Amino acid sequence: MDHMHLMTVFVAVGEQESFAGASRSLNMSPAAITRAIAALEEKLGAQLLQRTTRNVRLTEAGQRYLDDCRNILASIEEANGAASGINAEPQGNLSVTASVLFGKNFVTPCIVQFLKQYPEVDVSAYFLDRVVNLIEEGMDVAVRLGPLPDSSMKALRVGQMRRVLCAAPEYLARNGVPQHPEQLQRHTIIAASNITPRVEWKFGKGENPLTVRMKPRFTVTSNDAAIRAAVDGLGICRLLSYQMADELATGRLKIILPEFEEEPWPVHILHRESKYGSTKVRKFIDLLAQHLRTHPHLN
Repeated sequence: MDHMHLMTVFVAVGEQESFAGASRSLNMSPAAITRAIAALEEKLGAQLLQRTTRNVRLTEAGQRYLDDCRNILASIEEANGAASGINAEPQGNLSVTASVLFGKNFVTPCIVQFLKQYPEVDVSAYFLDRVVNLIEEGMDVAVRLGPLPDSSMKALRVGQMRRVLCAAPEYLARNGVPQHPEQLQRHTIIAASNITPRVEWKFGKGENPLTVRMKPRFTVTSNDAAIRAAVDGLGICRLLSYQMADELATGRLKIILPEFEEEPWPVHILHRESKYGSTKVRKFIDLLAQHLRTHPHLN
């Protein structure tokens, strides 16, 4: 059998973990699906699937091969599209992910502009405060804040941001402005983090940062709630500069202890495009990169 056909069948079975599901999606008989998988495993000399009477599971080799097959088939499809001129205009679905506040404030305006410019494209945006695996969750583009781990993803640096301490002018007038991080222990602290009794904040650049243990009076998992509490004069909070951009611009919050800030966090656009690259992804990345690189809160 044609190897590309076998890979297509295997991807369908592996993604659905079902021979019957693959049979329906490919409009092939269950017997043909079974023969294709058997032929592929014999050709490779490796077991790709574990079958029981109730379900199908990928072996370790099967999971690696599934990822490779997805990339190979996507590259073939993109190469065919580029050769036939299908990619002349962006079309199809584009999936994008970013953290919640960043997605709302920075990515959404680009998506709206992109959709207005290219009527044949649909966008699915997943704004989540967790790291989304582009391959496993089928994302085309992601925005990452902070240092990147080693990855096969392609990354484009588009800016940076600072982790800053802020408080309302009302709070600072009432309680004084701290001049050193250790003085923060005498202030009311608002922590936007997991619910824990103590929080450690690091200050300064270099290999030996100063660590100060805090006992927050208000700990909340929502950045928006922490910002609201700080604006209302409850205490001092620490977040990334973009998260409080509006409050800083209007003077509702003031930055304190800027000389003790950590190194800025990089901002990257990540994608998993092949060397051919679909037009919709390339054009969206170009638009997003231009927007982020010129944004005053990211540079």
